[in-house]
Amino acid sequence: MMNREEALRIVHTYVKNPNLINHMLSVEAAMRFYAEKYGEDAELWGVVGLLHDFDWEIHPTLEEHPIAGAPILREHGVPEEIVRAILSHADHTGIPRTTLMEKALYACDEVTGLITAVALVRPSRSLYDLTSSSVKKKWKDRAFAAGANREEIAAGAQELGIDLWEHVDNVILAMRRIAPELGLEGNIESPSS
Repeated sequence: MMNREEALRIVHTYVKNPNLINHMLSVEAAMRFYAEKYGEDAELWGVVGLLHDFDWEIHPTLEEHPIAGAPILREHGVPEEIVRAILSHADHTGIPRTTLMEKALYACDEVTGLITAVALVRPSRSLYDLTSSSVKKKWKDRAFAAGANREEIAAGAQELGIDLWEHVDNVILAMRRIAPELGLEGNIESPSS
């Protein structure tokens, strides 16, 4: 089993863009949330979320990502279960999502970007006062966060067997846990302080 520290070393070896790192940390947080919710291994699920886009900067095309990244992960001793989950998060690889962990990764990937974008345009610039209703208001505006694939977000929630807006709320809650690390505290004090 690979631990978070080892996964972070891989991330920092291949990823320099702080926004991409924040995306991967967001997906990690969401995966840990769902692992806890479903009684699964939060460390394993978290590592999958953390590593899923590790090769995006070196393979920034659909032809390459994440297929060309898989051999690199194997060289780093990443277990096949993790490699397979990462391969399955991209529809174009042809790797079917068969496990709950694989379905959760697909469900959590795109939605974190949309949530981040909505948080950043709010007066508070914070996750602490963000709810799915704010995300819902921006959902239909295709020009807003145009890179966030709404069809994939909806399909991911459906594959995971969860209502889309409940899923959005869950991912917001997960990302709140690491809001300071993501720079998404905004001008609101943490509810836990």
